[in-house]
Amino acid sequence: MTKLLGVIGDPIAHSLSPLIHNGWLRDEGFDATYEAMHVPSGEIRDALETLESRDILGVNVTLPHKHDALAACTEASDAANAIGAANTLTFKSAGNWHADNTDAPGFLHALGDTGSQSARVLLLGAGGSARAIGFALTNKGIPVTILNRTVSKASDLAAELGDEKTQYGDISQYTEYLDTATIVVNTTSMGYSGDLLSLTDGDGRTFFDISYGKVAAPQLDLASQKGWRVKDGLTMLVAQAAYSFESWFGMMPDLEKALERCQRAIKATQ
Repeated sequence: MTKLLGVIGDPIAHSLSPLIHNGWLRDEGFDATYEAMHVPSGEIRDALETLESRDILGVNVTLPHKHDALAACTEASDAANAIGAANTLTFKSAGNWHADNTDAPGFLHALGDTGSQSARVLLLGAGGSARAIGFALTNKGIPVTILNRTVSKASDLAAELGDEKTQYGDISQYTEYLDTATIVVNTTSMGYSGDLLSLTDGDGRTFFDISYGKVAAPQLDLASQKGWRVKDGLTMLVAQAAYSFESWFGMMPDLEKALERCQRAIKATQ
């Protein structure tokens, strides 16, 4: 019988996850299908219960459900517990789901070589994605400075990361940290409103915007013009999906093929 997989979110119609996972399922010949599932905020427990009657194998979870998804599961990985959010759920038995978070390894894969002995990261934002990224970086011993519009959220995240080298402050201070950062990671939503961060010369340092496509393009174009080595969130999206796929099927799929499919899809809609 065909197994069911999917991604739960609100909104969800824009998601590239079905394109990514259904491509891999075809490539590997697995008898499964992956669907986008619209679930309003606060209703994930009911959704999981409903899915149990549909030969469900597992689901990915995106905004605004990652925190609630962790709470809805009966067991969780150390990473999901430490981050306080889950993006990958695996069905075990009636009423029993396992929660994991593949955002952290997905980010590290997309980031590539950090030069971790001397890396210093300026992390902009303190939401769910920033939590996973901060967790991934501090676990590698990389110093992180967290800047956010609501300073208390940056302070809370810094405390939860439990690394005495972690600093925090108001996002308006970001220019004070640019010259000493080797990596800047933008997790804020400012690209959706057309706002841009002004940047000093990058000198080959890394600017990573976790958005992609039209939303990220103006900021990444500016960063590139300033001499930064730019990365967008599409590679992270594909990488975290691959780690989810591995948790369900015990094998890593072809990341490059999925990335090419996504790039073609984005280009076709621009």
